Amino acid sequence: MIRGYHAHVYFDGATVEKARSLCSTAGELFGVQVGRMHEKNVGPHPTWSCQLGASPEQLADLLPWLSLNRNGLIVFCHPDTGDHLTDHRDRAIWLGTGLELDLTIFD
Repeated sequence: MIRGYHAHVYFDGATVEKARSLCSTAGELFGVQVGRMHEKNVGPHPTWSCQLGASPEQLADLLPWLSLNRNGLIVFCHPDTGDHLTDHRDRAIWLGTGLELDLTIFD
């Protein structure tokens, strides 16, 4: 069962303000939970990121909006079923170029 979704917006030092604006606007428009702006690699993510937490209903509107408004940023989206390895490895959606995750944290 899908409990929700996480959309991770990836950024670096040159794009941090662009990501901050995108995440803030997503929170305002869709009521999604906006996480911290991690200016370091966290968890399996290969670059700095900010997590947007969405319900399945919110994702139906959020994902198309992100695809049109990500402004060159990479977005990694996955369901939250409790099976973290499978959710990140097999059930993910990438907007932009897919990157290699560090899945060893799920061992």
